[in-house]
Amino acid sequence: MNGYERISAALRGESPDRTPVMLHNFMMAAREAGLSMRHFRTDPAAMARAFTQAVERYDYDGIILDVDTATLAGAAGVPVDFPEDEPARTRGGIVRSLQDVNALKPPAAILTYPGVESWLEAARLLARTVGTTIFLRGNCDQSPFTLAGLLRGMNDWLMDCLDPEREALACALLEHCTEITCTFLRAMAATGVHMLSNGDSAAGPDLASPTLYRHFAFPYEKRVVACAGELGLPYVLHICGDTDAILPDMIATGADALELDATTDARRAHDLMKHRTVFIGNIDPGILARGTPALVTERTRELLLTFADTPRFILNAGCAIAPMTPPENLQAMIAAAREARL
Repeated sequence: MNGYERISAALRGESPDRTPVMLHNFMMAAREAGLSMRHFRTDPAAMARAFTQAVERYDYDGIILDVDTATLAGAAGVPVDFPEDEPARTRGGIVRSLQDVNALKPPAAILTYPGVESWLEAARLLARTVGTTIFLRGNCDQSPFTLAGLLRGMNDWLMDCLDPEREALACALLEHCTEITCTFLRAMAATGVHMLSNGDSAAGPDLASPTLYRHFAFPYEKRVVACAGELGLPYVLHICGDTDAILPDMIATGADALELDATTDARRAHDLMKHRTVFIGNIDPGILARGTPALVTERTRELLLTFADTPRFILNAGCAIAPMTPPENLQAMIAAAREARL
């Protein structure tokens, strides 16, 4: 089997010949290719080349094409900082009042934003390069709840969600953000990627209560999953932090796979997901960045043992891999996965 076939088998609930590995390593890939983050995010050919070089170096199965968590917000008009050697970051919201939702740019306008154009062109280049040898996951930045928080300003957004009198206006902003998210999904699907995904980091219990999640994030995540389904592509949902309290809800979105952080209980996730949804993760990026190869091997083997009775498993870090991660630690994680099926 090649990488594309391994991950495709896991998504179907069938056993691959060895544990598939999909890496969230865009910052590390850029660094090892000698690219600043500014160069990486503005040069689609260099971006694509960084990912292909990383695959060749580490021999893994799936690329996660990611750039930052500020692209859709920037495309919608939010001020963004572009550091030379860090991912882009937002600088406060633009929706001063929920009454201003109707004044926002139309969702289709995001497609002319330079960051979106670069991201999509890199996806097209990678799709042509890897074909059906390496699995290609096109990440699509933020889910509606988190995107709404970036447009509104996160503190104001959470206060909006707690005020029953603002609920209708909050839902109007979520509707707008859902259209933005789905616009990006449709454009990404047209590039030839094999899978779509979004992050919804602000929707997790580390920031929003499970009650807020179920009322304001979950329904719109379901609609994004449905959009991916209409496009004929599997879909991954990622939420940062400890998601134990909302795992059943995340599964109920219908996502084909959940990418879960290291603070989520892998055993609980296994018990809930093993017959239904693919687990992606969840080695601690901190251990990858600062631990020893022996510790990385130990933690990887523990995780592999937890999921040994199900093929619905793809090894990855729990979140984005730090750029300064020692290559030998990444190699140790991948080697442990390879040995598991020998």
